[in-house]
Amino acid sequence: MKIMVINGPNLNFLGIREKNIYGTMSYDSLCSYIHNFCDDIKVDVTILQSNIEGEIINSLQNAYIEKYDGIVINPGAYTHTSIAILDAIKSIDIPVVEVHLSNIYSREEFRHKSITAPGCIGQISGFGTYGYILGILALKNR
Repeated sequence: MKIMVINGPNLNFLGIREKNIYGTMSYDSLCSYIHNFCDDIKVDVTILQSNIEGEIINSLQNAYIEKYDGIVINPGAYTHTSIAILDAIKSIDIPVVEVHLSNIYSREEFRHKSITAPGCIGQISGFGTYGYILGILALKNR
């Protein structure tokens, strides 16, 4: 099984930004955590991060071209604003799980609405970095 993990804006600043919300694990440590877990369960994983909306869309389209079996996406703030990312998710025939480190429904009201979730098979929110593991397991066991 081949899974792509796509991280959106500011996730490269994990461990630096708002530690009370996003925790102290660095982005590099998150990537190692995901890679180690995927090695253990025999899943081929590619992890990407971009602060640029168009690059995230390119990654979604590349996952289709390169025949990935599933995608875990944390669109960051684009969750609440990007019709373009929703359209890209809906344009590919690959199951996508949306993941958020924090519980977006317990934060500011504007974060309660996910524009991208309707294109996904499910959403995981509020479990910190373990949410990525849950998303990968959801795809593997689908």
